[in-house]
Amino acid sequence: MHFKNCSFIYFITILLLSPLLSINAQTISKPIEGKVIDAVTRMPIQGVTIHATAKCCCTEGMQACNCVSDVNGCFSLQFQCKTENAVMAMSGMPGEKMPFNPDSLYLTALNYETMVIALRPGAAGQPVEIALMPTDNLLHQVIVTASRFHQDRADIPAAIGIVDSLTIENTKATQLDQLVNKVAGVFMVDLGNEQHEMSIRQPMTTQSLFLYLEDGMPIRTSGLYNHNALLEMNMAAMDRIEILKGPASAQYGPEAVGGAVNILTTNPPAAWSGKALVQADNNGYKRTDLRIGNSFGKLGLVLSGYYANRHDGPIDYSDFHKTALTLKANYRFSPKLHLENKATYINYYADMSGSIDSIQFARKDFTSHYRFTNRKVTALRWVSTLNQSWNDHADSKLALMYRNNKTGQNPSYRIKDSKTDPSLATGEINLNSFESFVGLLQHRQQFNWLQGQLIAGLSADISPSSYHANFIKITKNTAGDYAAYTSPDSLLAKYTTGINNYAAFLQWQMNLLPNLKITLAGRYDRFDYNFSNALPSTAVSGAPSADVHFGHWTPKVGLSYHLQRVGFYANYAQGFVPPQVTQLFNNVKVPFLKPQVFDNYEVGGWFSLLKNKLYADWSLYNMEGKGEIISVRNEDGSFENKNAGKTRHTGFEYGFHYQPVSSWDFQLSGTFAEHKFLEETQNGIDLSENQMSTAPHMLTNASFTYKPGFLKGFRIGAEWQQMGSYYMDDANTAKYDGFQVVNLRAGYDWHKWGVWVNALNLLDKYYADIASKSAYGYSYNLGNPLTLVVGLQYTF
Repeated sequence: MHFKNCSFIYFITILLLSPLLSINAQTISKPIEGKVIDAVTRMPIQGVTIHATAKCCCTEGMQACNCVSDVNGCFSLQFQCKTENAVMAMSGMPGEKMPFNPDSLYLTALNYETMVIALRPGAAGQPVEIALMPTDNLLHQVIVTASRFHQDRADIPAAIGIVDSLTIENTKATQLDQLVNKVAGVFMVDLGNEQHEMSIRQPMTTQSLFLYLEDGMPIRTSGLYNHNALLEMNMAAMDRIEILKGPASAQYGPEAVGGAVNILTTNPPAAWSGKALVQADNNGYKRTDLRIGNSFGKLGLVLSGYYANRHDGPIDYSDFHKTALTLKANYRFSPKLHLENKATYINYYADMSGSIDSIQFARKDFTSHYRFTNRKVTALRWVSTLNQSWNDHADSKLALMYRNNKTGQNPSYRIKDSKTDPSLATGEINLNSFESFVGLLQHRQQFNWLQGQLIAGLSADISPSSYHANFIKITKNTAGDYAAYTSPDSLLAKYTTGINNYAAFLQWQMNLLPNLKITLAGRYDRFDYNFSNALPSTAVSGAPSADVHFGHWTPKVGLSYHLQRVGFYANYAQGFVPPQVTQLFNNVKVPFLKPQVFDNYEVGGWFSLLKNKLYADWSLYNMEGKGEIISVRNEDGSFENKNAGKTRHTGFEYGFHYQPVSSWDFQLSGTFAEHKFLEETQNGIDLSENQMSTAPHMLTNASFTYKPGFLKGFRIGAEWQQMGSYYMDDANTAKYDGFQVVNLRAGYDWHKWGVWVNALNLLDKYYADIASKSAYGYSYNLGNPLTLVVGLQYTF
């Protein structure tokens, strides 16, 4: 009877407690779910480890649970432990799992600051959004430029410079050179209004020795290089910049000799977000940016763009305006199959003020003699990329691209004075346009044997192009200004060129020993130029119609050795560049230029010390060129391209990054280089062993940033940019001393608002970004004077 009474009492107890247990289970059995995003870009972060520890409801003590965020940044944590307590045992359910709640989450990810967040009671079942702040974890950066697939920096036997999203956000650059010049061995020459030249393991030059990419796809077709090509980029859509230094022709083909600059665009954010900003400076520059995006289930959209203009700048006749828009739409069919679509439109106009001579430079006279010269660019690019992950060991991608580009000019550098009448001159108006139809198929296969990895691909670029130029007569006023011109007169040039580039490439990587990898790569390129001249062949109208073909196999071999905090690499790589269409056929009666071939030998390394507070990398290279195409200025002021005999480019690049505490950040990068002729003759003069012109021996960039803990959201930083001396001509008869510039940047972010003030050329130094000399005279492109930029940003 007593036993029956006890059983009855326990039974009643279970009945009474069951609703409470059920309610509690419903409260805490739901998982912790949410998304992890980048605090700067608002994009989802894949591969974040989320860890939690909590006390179990029974006697088993502390229990842990882990998960990893997926490609959309999503995660789900379900906390459970086994219990055999009396109440549950009497319910006839021993050994069941009973959930429990943690009080905090611990998040870790490569290239992001570790974060611990406290959870409020009842957080289970309510989605959370966690924003991780990017960090400068340079030792384990993930790179995409080396192979078009994600790859650990330590596995790449090459020198790579990175400008990450946090640096882009804090710099508030108005031009790309303010960002890429932070990278060791890189100097992008500012020619005004986003126009530029480049120097990466080469002199400052307009030659086709650099490849410009957007998300791994060339923004222009090979054979129609333009040294101003980066003005066709949309800075508002940038997320990151990767610069692969040295020849990369084995991966990307022609023009990737000095280096490849890859601008990675932002992806759609995980949730509705964006930003709008306005900025202006004291030298007539104004700009408005907008970025807005959202994800709708499997579809993500982001629109980025800006409008910039300048009026009444420090240099006479230098107005410009630019509109840039990028729409990106990503659709994920499944966790393993997704489609990326992107369209970019650029509309650009700039007055072409020309350079100034030595007398103007000495007098600080910035008056332009030109009143109608200009450059106009419209560019449309569309790319659709299908990415398929077959399994953990195999990935494929198919990219289709369309380009439509028109570059029109009334160029100042084509104007020539009349030899008989000082009141007259001649010039031209020209238009260079092309369309492109591009296909790229690439596959990566990983093997267990020696942890091998094979990357293979095929590409085709079909780009019909046209060029025409009209002769114009120009009148000069009494002040010597080129004041006006008559309507276009006779045709100077009119031709079309079909440019077809077909390529196949392979890359094999495997472990020779633990931590020692070898990379073997090669690419074969076939170029067909189908040139059709509508005019009789002359030295002005161009070469006669012809079909010209170039073919080249480009190899690369590299070794990389990586321990926990130190690594080394060595490589041999070749670069290959066929003559450009305008170099080969324009203003020549007979094509005579040959392809350029460069052989590069390089060693380098990196290390991390003081618990990753100090990071350094370095590279030592020797690159020799055969048939390098150089531009020679004639006595009448015109330029002529020719193959140099042999050239040598050697240098040492270095970079240091030191962050003793989270509030202080120090960076130093630079290069010591020499660019010389081994064999060269110009106008009958032997220039062998001479230094090449506009080739500085030293470049240095140093900066520090302070973010005080007592004033969250505030930052202030200083930057020092130095260029060493160089010869202004190949004959080495005149030298330019170089320059030093100090920049100061400060900003404050408060909730959704941000404000900043950048003082560029703080000490108001008077200098030239580039200076040259020829038989025609001296030429200086002025650097910007003191520039105060003020900006306001709203983030939503």
